[in-house]
Amino acid sequence: MKNKNKIIIAIFSIIVGIVVSTQLKANVEDYVPVTIQSIENTKVEIENIKKELEDLHIIIESKEEELEVLEDISKGDENIIDVLKDNLYSNMIVSGYVKLKGPGISIKMYDNPDSEIVGFDINDDIIHDSDVLNILNDLWLAGAEAISINDERVVSTSEIKCNGPIIRINDRAIGTPFIIKAIGNPQVLMASVNAPDTYGDLLKNVYFIGFEPKIEDKVIVPEYRGNFAFNYAKPKGEGDI
Repeated sequence: MKNKNKIIIAIFSIIVGIVVSTQLKANVEDYVPVTIQSIENTKVEIENIKKELEDLHIIIESKEEELEVLEDISKGDENIIDVLKDNLYSNMIVSGYVKLKGPGISIKMYDNPDSEIVGFDINDDIIHDSDVLNILNDLWLAGAEAISINDERVVSTSEIKCNGPIIRINDRAIGTPFIIKAIGNPQVLMASVNAPDTYGDLLKNVYFIGFEPKIEDKVIVPEYRGNFAFNYAKPKGEGDI
């Protein structure tokens, strides 16, 4: 009986040993050695996940702020409505849809009134679109906040081009004299077109083009009367590449 028990115990021990050794072998085969590169890769993955979480947090905060604004609007919060009205008015000013007034300068430009031709080409005696554009650029660089030509507001989409003896601006034909009005620091604007070696000085003293700038305490620049049309551009949404 004792021998039989010993045999059973021995067989059981052998079975247990086989199972344990098999399990250990499987664990050894599944083991992947840890290297410095694998640690670095894991760090990069963790940082990427942290960055994604931060970006999501920013988006969530932005959406929560937008939601608060919409909730206030739905409740008829007059302060929020006033803020939106102010933002709309500011955008209208920037886009040119509001008549503006302020200190600045006016410039009268006209063709050379003398009968004698300057140079070898009669075209040197008349104003071209490039002349007007150069004067406008000098005014913008000098800090002009609003500009008009013959009561046509100059905006980002305004085209200025010669069309025979006239110039077209905002799809409207205008002839000389050209009256340019600009709102800004009067002294700085005047210096940008009237100081020695400026383009205005070149027109007046070399080509004898009529060029009469004048500082004014009150300049009125009318609103833009056209429309902005975007055929190809569209707002970029969140998440767009």
